[in-house]
Amino acid sequence: MSGPAADALTPKAMVVLQDRPVVAFTKWLADGLRFCSETRRGLQIVTGPDSRITVPLRLVLTGPNTHWVVRADGGYYDGLSGVPLVWDGGTFVTDPNARTYAPAYTAPPTEPVGAQLTVTFRVRHTSDTEIGAAAEQVCTALTGAPPGGWGIAEPATDVWRREQLSELFWSRGAGATWLTMVGAGSRPAVGTLLVSKAGEAVEEAVTLVVGYADPREVPVGTLSAQLGGIAAGRHLISLFAQLSNGRADLTAVPRWLGPPAPIGMAVGGSAPGPPGIPAQQIGDAQSPAVWYVLGDGRQQEGWQRYEQLTRHLQGGVS
Repeated sequence: MSGPAADALTPKAMVVLQDRPVVAFTKWLADGLRFCSETRRGLQIVTGPDSRITVPLRLVLTGPNTHWVVRADGGYYDGLSGVPLVWDGGTFVTDPNARTYAPAYTAPPTEPVGAQLTVTFRVRHTSDTEIGAAAEQVCTALTGAPPGGWGIAEPATDVWRREQLSELFWSRGAGATWLTMVGAGSRPAVGTLLVSKAGEAVEEAVTLVVGYADPREVPVGTLSAQLGGIAAGRHLISLFAQLSNGRADLTAVPRWLGPPAPIGMAVGGSAPGPPGIPAQQIGDAQSPAVWYVLGDGRQQEGWQRYEQLTRHLQGGVS
């Protein structure tokens, strides 16, 4: 089986050198990732320490043996985790002798750090509903405008029209379809959309990231009201919102900027939360959902509430 040209192709990995300031999930890299999935290889993208990667590329670098390999200080490390890496002759692997993170990863940032709000949700609707409506609603609520463009890779060059998303999905025989989208509102927004069939229904899994130069402008206190409309008229499976430090332009840098922290979670239905976790009804009478407050996006204690809530909900308490 032949695949896209690579700087190194071994039985374990496809290695691509990208010496550029910003590395995006281009059509060429999308083809490479598909090839790696089909041949059970890892995709390993090698850059210098000053390169950044885009949201869609960061979100797809999750498979086995898949890394953002950063070249620095005479060695290598994973740009998303800081774990030192070594080349074993066939692939980059975790350095077995490393006892700490790579120095370049833990170096303090040299420029102002903003905030990135990440909203991840899944909705299910009938097959006659236009695909992308929920993503459009969330993007409009957070940025003031619907997405400006979409594509099967980056850049998202097609003008955002929901009917075209539906046409593409059904033209592929309702096979799982992965798309990128980019905002056109008052704030930078980039996301991904995975559409798939779920029996007679259609399911959409969306991740939208919004950038803020000033972290104080993140609408933590009003987020439930801004996002509550997503549950009206459709089945909201789940929604999760978290905040992390990051560049306002939404590119990721290969260094430690601090841990993310949760803001809230919503699920379809009307299940009350455990004691100590405030809950608020959203949606409507036909499609109820509940928003649970987990934190302010800054305090790590929010993860304890998240674990408590998920255990509570998985226990079948209603």
